[in-house]
Amino acid sequence: MEIHKSCVFLGHRAVDCDEHLKQKIKGVVENLIVYCGTTNFLFGSRSNFVSFCLNIVTELKLKYPHIKRIAYTCNHESCILESERTVWQKIYSSYKLNTNLLTVDEEIYYTTRAISNKASYIQRNFAMIDASYYCVFYYNKEYKPPKRKLSKHSILNYQPNSGTKLAYDYAIKKHKKIINVSLL
Repeated sequence: MEIHKSCVFLGHRAVDCDEHLKQKIKGVVENLIVYCGTTNFLFGSRSNFVSFCLNIVTELKLKYPHIKRIAYTCNHESCILESERTVWQKIYSSYKLNTNLLTVDEEIYYTTRAISNKASYIQRNFAMIDASYYCVFYYNKEYKPPKRKLSKHSILNYQPNSGTKLAYDYAIKKHKKIINVSLL
């Protein structure tokens, strides 16, 4: 996969995905395809922003069939068990359908790090950023994730870091071309 032809989508879990945002993202993606030669679009987590972008790229795939939707998955994000995947693929193949269970063209199972905890998505996001030239973010500097308990039995809360902020800072450090659609 050529880095200069790749784009990753990253954003906060809860984003108001309305028609106005859809048109902004659709315009950004079409510009990347037509003017920048971008052909690979990378998707990771199941945040509503990333799912929203996947739907937009899937819609644009009808107009630009050469583009690829690539899912990076990690241990805790598998949509189905591996044994179930085999069963469902047999069912789909019996109908002679060319269907990918993730509605993507390719899946990259992220195993570079042998981790499967909640922080694995951070390392997976870094890998997607490393594999991309363009990074489309929905990043609001004012956003803070909900406070969490230190542990299951703790009475104390703490303010966790935003995964999107960590990814955004990493993309800056790696000198990626960043398009923050929350600012457009």
